[in-house]
Amino acid sequence: MNISDIIRKKRAFGKLTKEEIKYAVSSFTAGKIADYQMAALLMAICLNGLTFEETCELTRAMVDTGATLDLSSIAGKKIDKHSTGGVGDGTSLVIAPLVASAGVVVPMMAGRGLEHTGGTIDKLESIPNFKTALNKDEFMGNLRKIGVAICGQTNEIAPADDKMYALRDVTGTVDSIPLIASSIMSKKLAEGSDGLVLDVKAGSGGFSKCVPDAKKLAREMIKIAESFGKKAVAIITDMSQPLGNAVGNSLEVIQAIEVMKGKGPEDFRQLVIALSLRMLILAGEKDIPRLRQTLEDNLSNGKALGKFREMVECQHGDARVVDNPEKILPGSSGRIELRAPRKGFVDFADTRNIGIAANLLGAGRFVKEDKIDFGSGIKLSKKRGDYVEEDEPVATFYFNNDSKVKEAELRFWEGMKVVDRKPKRQTLILAEIWK
Repeated sequence: MNISDIIRKKRAFGKLTKEEIKYAVSSFTAGKIADYQMAALLMAICLNGLTFEETCELTRAMVDTGATLDLSSIAGKKIDKHSTGGVGDGTSLVIAPLVASAGVVVPMMAGRGLEHTGGTIDKLESIPNFKTALNKDEFMGNLRKIGVAICGQTNEIAPADDKMYALRDVTGTVDSIPLIASSIMSKKLAEGSDGLVLDVKAGSGGFSKCVPDAKKLAREMIKIAESFGKKAVAIITDMSQPLGNAVGNSLEVIQAIEVMKGKGPEDFRQLVIALSLRMLILAGEKDIPRLRQTLEDNLSNGKALGKFREMVECQHGDARVVDNPEKILPGSSGRIELRAPRKGFVDFADTRNIGIAANLLGAGRFVKEDKIDFGSGIKLSKKRGDYVEEDEPVATFYFNNDSKVKEAELRFWEGMKVVDRKPKRQTLILAEIWK
């Protein structure tokens, strides 16, 4: 079998066989296929698509490159959550410990940033010494001990997705329903959870720009889950403006800790509760008012924060971050305020540009080898619909290298606008799909 023939076949809209898909994925993972060859195949898939059968086989091939965890020896239901990615979407940092504090085991295999969107693993790695590369024994040991663990892909678990994910990030092949679905589901199937709640973003800051596309992606992932005997539910959520007020790794960890202290931005908190609630329902819980109250209480009474502290400790991070995040997390040597060019109302024309602006400051990658500056990013002081006077601060840039600050400013103002009429506030939860 030859990778060039497989690339040509998909380029010509051909349907790949199970054997061809397995060969391409396993050979690339083993280092027998070069990055540029896999990039060509990914581009062909991005342009020409995959059938559902091909997507399932791609998912299976990715799972089969590593170990599949059997969590049946761990008591209780094991439920995970995954987001398709957005700007400022650090909800996993709160949801995992919150749901665990309510008695459901949360095995979470997360990813790094893709294009303009941040990644849970990058955010957690801003905590000094936090270990995200857990092996099977460490991952399962933490689940038994404290009921929650968040890890990234390793050479042992989902190694194919780890390599393909990094390549997609820098080759313009992120925006593809089959590739997004197989990437997410291969991680989730490998980790061995009983069920999965999917947060599928719709809007200019997500990979699905409109609700119909988001629903299509959601249904694709639910169908994959069902074909592997797993339960899944999806909610479609708004990403036409950044979620919360922070964009960037350390900044988002600080925000997450604030939310677990009963504070933080309302939209972020609202989405955390909504996703966590559905995780508890998927675990078999039925008393929705009681569940909602438990989640609200655990964000205020310290239980979620205590579970977060346990997770940081178990994964070798500096647990002092819980009490003094600004002192423990990487910071920035430079900062500037961005001020409104005129009076009016804040709106977001293209949220993707806010994410790109944060990346230009150092918060993300543009090439595979880029190192993230964990202390850089953007903190918003205004949200859609807020009134501002001319020269009033709307955001603050944090950075350690000022070489791209001007470019970041241009990108930011392509994303945020000040308009004459107050824009309509978007509903946060746009749709829900259980089957």
